[in-house]
Amino acid sequence: MSQVPTVSVTDIPDPLPPSATVLDVREPVEWQYGHIANALHVPLQDLPARLGDLPASGRLLVVCKVGGRSAQAVAWLQRQGVEAVNVAGGMVEWASAGRPMVSETGEPPQVV
Repeated sequence: MSQVPTVSVTDIPDPLPPSATVLDVREPVEWQYGHIANALHVPLQDLPARLGDLPASGRLLVVCKVGGRSAQAVAWLQRQGVEAVNVAGGMVEWASAGRPMVSETGEPPQVV
């Protein structure tokens, strides 16, 4: 696989600018336990069918748990002409950096 554009969590503005969209490609159970507020959730295997759900413009920050699935997603999205960048270290790195997360479980957010 060719090198995909990657950004480290420390290089992502906090708060996120309105022009940036976070695309979370993890599985539903991972999403429920903890994700970035206002992120768009599209599991990796659903991405081809849901390409039209992605914003037409702006920077797409793609995240998974540690960066493998999101790198695959970025490579595929780039072939579709979408400006996307992989978040290095994924949600593990996001949480380690103390960046804000939300949960759907009623419990404090966590990366599973």
